[in-house]
Amino acid sequence: MSEHTRDIIYGINGPVVYVKNARGFKMGEMVYVGEEKLVGEVISLTSEQTTIQVYEETSGLRPGAVVEGSGAAISVTLGPGILHNIFDGVERPLSEIAKKSGKYITRGLAVNSLDTEKKWPVTVKVKVGDHVTGGTVIAEVPETKSITHRSMVPPAVLDAEVTWVTEDGEYTILDPIVKIRHRDGREEALTLCQKWPIRVPRPAAKHYSSSEPLVTGQRILDTMFPIAKGGTAAIPGGFGTGKTMLQHQIAKWSDADIIIYVGCGERGNEMTQVLEEFSGLEDPRTGNPLMDRTALIANTSNMPVAAREASIYTGLTLAEYYRDMGYDVAIMADSTSRWAEALRELSGRLEEMPAEEGYPAYLASRLSAFYERAGMMQNLNGTEGSVSIIGAVSPQGGDFSEPVTMNTKRYVRCFWGLDKSLAYARHFPAIQWLDSYSEYVNDLSPWFTTNVDKKFVDDRNQFIAILNQEHSLMEIVKLIGSDVLPDDQKLTLEIARVIRLGFLQQNAFHKDDTSVPMKKQFLMMETILYLYQKAKTLILMGQPMSVLKQSDIFERVVAMKYDVPNDKPEMFDQYRKDIDKFYDEVLEKNA
Repeated sequence: MSEHTRDIIYGINGPVVYVKNARGFKMGEMVYVGEEKLVGEVISLTSEQTTIQVYEETSGLRPGAVVEGSGAAISVTLGPGILHNIFDGVERPLSEIAKKSGKYITRGLAVNSLDTEKKWPVTVKVKVGDHVTGGTVIAEVPETKSITHRSMVPPAVLDAEVTWVTEDGEYTILDPIVKIRHRDGREEALTLCQKWPIRVPRPAAKHYSSSEPLVTGQRILDTMFPIAKGGTAAIPGGFGTGKTMLQHQIAKWSDADIIIYVGCGERGNEMTQVLEEFSGLEDPRTGNPLMDRTALIANTSNMPVAAREASIYTGLTLAEYYRDMGYDVAIMADSTSRWAEALRELSGRLEEMPAEEGYPAYLASRLSAFYERAGMMQNLNGTEGSVSIIGAVSPQGGDFSEPVTMNTKRYVRCFWGLDKSLAYARHFPAIQWLDSYSEYVNDLSPWFTTNVDKKFVDDRNQFIAILNQEHSLMEIVKLIGSDVLPDDQKLTLEIARVIRLGFLQQNAFHKDDTSVPMKKQFLMMETILYLYQKAKTLILMGQPMSVLKQSDIFERVVAMKYDVPNDKPEMFDQYRKDIDKFYDEVLEKNA
């Protein structure tokens, strides 16, 4: 370590540490603070003063303690062993920390991000004489039963020739696998792992527009407010509205290849539930444990505030790394409000000028930089992969006009607003269909037409129209009651009730209703709209709504989500016959 990057502390303010007259540090450099070598990052530099944010508890630190520079930015280690693992905010595995310090994380623990002693079965994918560039796959490793890990040439390599390769066999992540010669004659040995700074997006060859949905199995998301692969979504909601549970459902059932779950400043008991639940879940796609394609980053509310700010970027970098291999990755950030609160606290410590509600003036640019790292990409190696970002927002008191929610709304194209009154009425997912929207519907229409049915988007739009009509009619009903409404409007209210209970509401604990394939979602829409069409014809013929309500057909259509198994779509034909029978019976009785 060079002597010029060894300086001493002259001031401490919570997680913020000041060093005077230091000339050896670089902006964004990782540093080690004090005797315990606490991990920190340089966030501000002048000729007189260097400001460092420390990612660990600073109590007991005193002026005069030594600060040493590392010469590199805050980085994560990327290689086999990320999946099926649980990290803290700066990619230290909690299992290794527990071995060294027990249940509570002690300060200054130096543990390897990935296991450097475990041997992996390696298949080398290049040969001597090959020309490689950034992103070229040099070796494949079966990281878990579900995922093949593709070790790549670091993105910065422009053109190099392979001069030596090892034989297929078992190697650690630090063993040389391939040696390359750069154009300037410099030799370099490549291993299974590489380092990457967390605040720098990993490069890609091309950015595609959204054309394929991230299918989650949740009807209100897939049908009403779909998100694209490589898309962005926000889940704002007050305390107890089900943000975390909705993210769990998406993580379990979405058709993403890899899940990165970032618990950012959440309560410790919630995080424990996530860890325990995910560890015991079976992956519905492969039958293997769900953790085989999941990495968790746990940064609870009692952990140091600066590490909370870093945890989001750590998760994003892991997601981009797997995207570079050609996988579709979904990252759950729970919650970005706690991250914004960490920014606010650090900004206050740095005595920066506060903006709205005390948040720093750069809140919007930080949020935009976070969500902009999503996308469907053509990678440097020619494969295609995506990173979809789904961020929970926890506005205080459920107020969607507060700065984090409003700024998030500017940068995401899906807004799934959770409603406290729906949650209290046990309607889950508690997404308020009047406040929510998706800007991906038009982009995804060709996919729905080709892969589901050409009527899919029209049916969805009809559902939205009926629900909006119900909202308008309910204003009248609240004032003067429903008895004064004409029968066609009473029918609209009844069909809206069928849509709400039979389609939008979903039971996470029912084997057929917890996740629903797109084909069944479409057939459910078709069945409800067929009932609406037939009932409307009867109303136009003069039949009163009271007569139609004597039949149990409305309740049976509500219950079809439970009665029709996901693998038996042909059973919907019987519902059509039953609706036709109901239509004929009403006509016969009242002829």
